[in-house]
Amino acid sequence: MINIAVLGYGTIGSGVVEVIETNHESINRKIGEPIRVKYVLDKRDLSGTPVASKAVTDYDIILNDDDVSIVVEVLGGVEPAYTFAKQALEHGKSVATSNKELVAEKGAELLAMAKSKNLNFLFEASVGGGIPIIRPLNQSLTADEINEITGILNGTTNYILTKMADEGADFDEVLKDAQEKGYAELHPEADVEGYDACRKIAILTSLAFGMQVDYEDVHTEGITKITETDMKYAKALNKSIKLLGTSKKIGDNVYAMVCPMMIGRDHPLIGVNDVFNGIFVNGNVIGDVMFYGAGAGKLPTASAVVADVIDAAKHKERNIMQIWSEKKLHLADIGDFEHKFFVRLPKDCDREKVKEVFGDVEEVSAEGVTDEFAFVTLTMKEKDYQDKIKAFNSVLGMIRMNVK
Repeated sequence: MINIAVLGYGTIGSGVVEVIETNHESINRKIGEPIRVKYVLDKRDLSGTPVASKAVTDYDIILNDDDVSIVVEVLGGVEPAYTFAKQALEHGKSVATSNKELVAEKGAELLAMAKSKNLNFLFEASVGGGIPIIRPLNQSLTADEINEITGILNGTTNYILTKMADEGADFDEVLKDAQEKGYAELHPEADVEGYDACRKIAILTSLAFGMQVDYEDVHTEGITKITETDMKYAKALNKSIKLLGTSKKIGDNVYAMVCPMMIGRDHPLIGVNDVFNGIFVNGNVIGDVMFYGAGAGKLPTASAVVADVIDAAKHKERNIMQIWSEKKLHLADIGDFEHKFFVRLPKDCDREKVKEVFGDVEEVSAEGVTDEFAFVTLTMKEKDYQDKIKAFNSVLGMIRMNVK
């Protein structure tokens, strides 16, 4: 009998219990022995819920029960999740988590601790919800040198940008709609300012290149400055605006950033719309690979957590090697990263000066937009753009454009 404890009975925690109950027989076959949820930890009173008989409020009960071999952490946030995960490993229990904040900040440390104790710290659900991406990076794509990972990693922002593009609505209007539908939180800053995607690309970059990437080092911009007018220009250019998390190796340098990007019809992520996520990986041998699916939600995320539980159960007293050391990966200066830049200036700007500063730009017009001047630059380094744009007093907007 494999006994597990679930820490937190919120959306994901209740989903984990539901997935195990729904697919109990097939999960048992895959493990080779029965599995059961023995405890559910939550500070709330769970009387009247399906897990009332399993509910505890004291974590020590779980830690001191030697029959519990796997702890599922779905509390969110760094604390007390970090303390609980660390204590579980110290007490000989493997850990499965969906907690991106925990993994981004403490993943390398917890992986090292799990390895030293022949246990496992698994986190498939921390990026992409139900999309399998951690395991492929760790196992299926290990023969490749990863050149690039680019993803639409946040369903809330993708929904907002899709609605803005399809309906011509402004950001505030669509955000309110997303909140009413439950896609966006009452306080949506983590999503719309890009922080959620930042932690996820930090995790993927750490796995791809085998060293710790601190999410604070990832240049991050959100979507709050994207306007209806930007969407009109994107349509005129036959492109879409997406919030992308990107890490890219160029020579010996690894660049990482999160920002809105205009991508063309030939980009593999162009068709990823609504609340869906997509992750594009390029390897030096396999070439381009795409992962697509539900990036969030109760059951998709819970399914990924339970897959980790199954993996941990199948590898009792045997560590699943993950190449992510505690050594820090120093990201390259984002100023040397190259893009084209879509720029909007007031109509009365000095257009000769634009050409003098930026060279041979491509002028862009959009239906219904008459009071400004827009253009696309040649490919240039980020720092060169930032230097050149200082020549103009008023900039209405800028969006980077993907360069393959």
